[in-house]
Amino acid sequence: MKKILFSAVVLMMTSVAYAQFPSMPEEVPPARHIFGRDTVSMFIIGDVMMHARQLEYPMDSFLEGISERMKSADITVANMEFTLAGKPYSGYPAFSAPDEYAHYVKDCGTDIFLTANNHILDKGIRGLERTDSVYRAMEKDGLIQFTGTSRDSADNAIRYPLVINTKGFRIALVNFTYGTNLRWQGGWPKVNIIDRQDISAALTKAKNRGADFVIALPHWGVEYELRHSRSQEDLASWLVENGADAVIGAHPHVVQDSTVIGGAPVFYSLGNAVSNMSAPNTQIELAVKLTFTRDWNGDVAMLEPEVTYLWCSLPGRLGESYTTIAVRDYIGKRHLWKEPSDYDKMIATYLHVKRVTGIKDEIKGESQGSK
Repeated sequence: MKKILFSAVVLMMTSVAYAQFPSMPEEVPPARHIFGRDTVSMFIIGDVMMHARQLEYPMDSFLEGISERMKSADITVANMEFTLAGKPYSGYPAFSAPDEYAHYVKDCGTDIFLTANNHILDKGIRGLERTDSVYRAMEKDGLIQFTGTSRDSADNAIRYPLVINTKGFRIALVNFTYGTNLRWQGGWPKVNIIDRQDISAALTKAKNRGADFVIALPHWGVEYELRHSRSQEDLASWLVENGADAVIGAHPHVVQDSTVIGGAPVFYSLGNAVSNMSAPNTQIELAVKLTFTRDWNGDVAMLEPEVTYLWCSLPGRLGESYTTIAVRDYIGKRHLWKEPSDYDKMIATYLHVKRVTGIKDEIKGESQGSK
């Protein structure tokens, strides 16, 4: 029996059988092994970007402030919002980052790269093919897995959905985008776009492959809006009706509100994990941790999601380079900032986004009014 557990509320979901399933094909290595017999955690961050100015700074601090959280999760997922198209490297509007950036994001603790986003074709089909080849080489070495794009029909059958078989749990990831800035013309290589027939087929395959949980990861929504759109809500409802156990979105570059639909948590947008953006609300991000459990009777459950607000501090503010931190780790530490006004901006943005979106991050035992 599968359950979604939200505080004292237990929402019963569909029954699943626990047979011994075949392992993934050799060309798709398993995610990092999980220690802990009956619990699996998944940590999901938003848009990992590489703007032109970021290319001027050492990347080793970009995600350093949250790498411990990323590494401590059994599975960490990140939206890779750039291509690896080779030199010359470039930022917005057509991103091409160094190959080392992908390895850096992996070294910070990321297991799964999401590639279905509007920037994946910034450098055309050749850029996508080169990005695919780099990720595929990393995958062959057992470093990461990726989903959102595929080389051919056989590859698509493996990656859409991507089913992670970890410590007896089978978790399916279904990643797709509203579109690409340089339009995908169809054929191969493929970018997963919002096509309900195609998504439905992926959700059905997830069930047929014995997924205990299905996580939909759409790239969607209106940029810079803190509240979701009607079209997002309609698609989220449809995803849940068709088997998604959670919906975790990206693309708007800001945190959007969340809800629960049919027992499934829906986070419409996580915002930027790291970027050069400084427009209102674009430096604050949400990381979501999902925890899956199995009891002695073999019943699986997903616990209430845990959320962490993050802040991407730009060069010269907190440190010399870009650095993403957990907001709560730094509350009351204004003296650490090189430019204290950035601390003030962080706190003001954090409180504003919490108020508008309604997403709270209180630690258990705190009152709702705690900061």
